[in-house]
Amino acid sequence: MKRLLVTGGAGFIGSEFVRQALKRGYGVAVVDKLSYAGDLERLKRVSGEIAFYQADITDREAVEKVFRAERPDSVVHWAAESHVDRSISDATPFLDTNVKGTQVMLDISKNYGVQKFINISTDEVYGDLKEDGQFSETTPLNPSSPYSVSKASADMLGRAYYRTYGLPVITVRPSNNYGPWQYPEKLIPVVVLKALNNEKVPVYGKGENVREWLFVSDCTDGIFEILEKGSINDIYNIGSGEEKRNIDVVKTILQILGKPEGLIEFVEDRLGHDFRYSLNSDKLRAQTGWKVKTSFSEGIEETVKWYVDNMGWVKSKLK
Repeated sequence: MKRLLVTGGAGFIGSEFVRQALKRGYGVAVVDKLSYAGDLERLKRVSGEIAFYQADITDREAVEKVFRAERPDSVVHWAAESHVDRSISDATPFLDTNVKGTQVMLDISKNYGVQKFINISTDEVYGDLKEDGQFSETTPLNPSSPYSVSKASADMLGRAYYRTYGLPVITVRPSNNYGPWQYPEKLIPVVVLKALNNEKVPVYGKGENVREWLFVSDCTDGIFEILEKGSINDIYNIGSGEEKRNIDVVKTILQILGKPEGLIEFVEDRLGHDFRYSLNSDKLRAQTGWKVKTSFSEGIEETVKWYVDNMGWVKSKLK
């Protein structure tokens, strides 16, 4: 049985990856410091099937103990500080976790001879686009926020560790993920929570900014395709091809909930707000056969229903 070490496995996307890994027959060990956005509730259903270690990936000694105990074949590195607004308020935790933490993971993976290190990046490392065009894997990096700078740094660290030490790194750059279990600071859960409480729904600027929305299980499907079929020292974009203006996402959620658009309140725009992201994912599809299974219309219905049905969990995270 192939053994995976998954960092950030109690997070939103990481926990979906863990659940899928178990279904696919992998042995799984999870490292997560259980910060504000991490939650073992996401792994409750599979807690008896994994080895869990509460540890900060910047803690070299703690991480080394995990490697010594688990001897993973591959590492899938999800752990990260990920909220742009928080990075604008204070970049320090982003540099610590996303850069220093990634360096620790790369160093120890090198020392323990892992067969593959899947380094999860983001489409935000490319910067932004105007109305036209797409990012390919060869697009120069041009990050805008402290968050995206920290992820670009981690991204390039991984590639440097291949070049310098021969560590078998694969870099993955997904588009915006959404789905059940996302921490309620991101757009979709915020809109659901505010709308259900008949509160004003804040929308940055005029809501014209465009994101490419990828259902979380489709993203993790893509990661498995890359883990099993991807080329070492390569880069893969994972996107749905479904771009939506933020205002249209908000209106769709209000419509699903039967709430009026009058709840929308336009607020001062985010500092340095990227206008548009769009990924070309042809390479992933051509090399692995991966394809999106969940359309945005299907995924947003499922996601909104999940939040309505699990509002107790959402409110517990806001205390």
